Amino acid sequence: MSLSSLSAQPEDPLLHIIEQYSADSRPDKIDLGVGVFRDPHGHTPVMAAVSEAEMRHWKTQQTKAYVGPAGDRHFVTLLGEEALGDASLLARGCGVQTPGGTGALRLAAEVLAAAGVKRLWAAAPTWTNHLPVFAAAGIESRLVRVFDPAEGVYEADRFLNALSDAEPGDVVLLHGCGHNPTGLDPNAAQWESLADRLAERRLVPLVDMAYQGLADGFAEDAAGALAVLRRAPYALLAYSCDKNFGLYRERTGALWAFAPDAPGARILESNMLAKARVNWSMPPDHGAAVVRLILEDSALKRCWHEELDGMRQRLTGLRAALARGGRIGSVDCSVLGRGRGLFATLPLSPDHIRRLCEDYAIYMAGSGRINIAGFTDEGAVATFLSALREVLA
Repeated sequence: MSLSSLSAQPEDPLLHIIEQYSADSRPDKIDLGVGVFRDPHGHTPVMAAVSEAEMRHWKTQQTKAYVGPAGDRHFVTLLGEEALGDASLLARGCGVQTPGGTGALRLAAEVLAAAGVKRLWAAAPTWTNHLPVFAAAGIESRLVRVFDPAEGVYEADRFLNALSDAEPGDVVLLHGCGHNPTGLDPNAAQWESLADRLAERRLVPLVDMAYQGLADGFAEDAAGALAVLRRAPYALLAYSCDKNFGLYRERTGALWAFAPDAPGARILESNMLAKARVNWSMPPDHGAAVVRLILEDSALKRCWHEELDGMRQRLTGLRAALARGGRIGSVDCSVLGRGRGLFATLPLSPDHIRRLCEDYAIYMAGSGRINIAGFTDEGAVATFLSALREVLA
């Protein structure tokens, strides 16, 4: 065996969409593919609180020395307090900084694999990179189709029934809020039922919190995760700052692990640090320093929360405009108003998606997932709805 034995790997579909969109010269093109927040001008802005924190960091930073495998510990502490706000839960947990939310997920997979975990359960559809991350660590995934995007429904009972077959120690992957790719989240009662089932079956929850503040509100978006984490003896929380701080290219995240007590948490931390050391050794500093500076300063934190509220309100307004489109052929746009966050999935065929691209310069993922923030304004929504009527006629 040698490097010559490798075969070419398929191109990432979303990267292909980026290239297609960039090469398209049509002035009214719409990019609903890539999952980043955009303002009404189609730009992904640098938040004002982030700009100010970066300036302060630039003026005061005195070294470029390594931050250590755990990263910026003060960043992790402040982020945990802000995101969860539960001192008793954090007291039996430990956290480390990671390169983005994906880094947190991969670190979680490595630690779980080292603990002998063989199986992960997830509600389908889920983010396209979830299963490859865990497969790379040798963990098998069991998917249970519980989201019906066409009807705007999360079928909680189907997931609960499937988890009756899970074995103690199996891991259950849960989206904290703003589900990717459907935008459909469990309600409060469904979160409580999930927490009960996981505790009853002695399953380990892994919550992927990538969009806090972009669904129902910052504190509201943590409620479901807290219901599960508080009841589980062992649990993991993967967190991304890329979306709610707009730090996409800075790759800023964290992983928390929770145990029944503080000594157990320290054992988990030692394993997290050992796995981090052989994966990326030390995480990058810049994004975590920016988040830390924002959370240390009450005025900056208030500014950030106000900006985040504005981002969420923009998404809510665009969803409402889409929902007013009503039923168009096989697509009931009114259900889009039930979703939250950046994403929704439309029940479109590959041919429908191809025609929207070729005939109307509307780009989206082949699964039918759309990024709500890809619409610049309600005029773009109207253009999209008109094209949808033509394609589905």
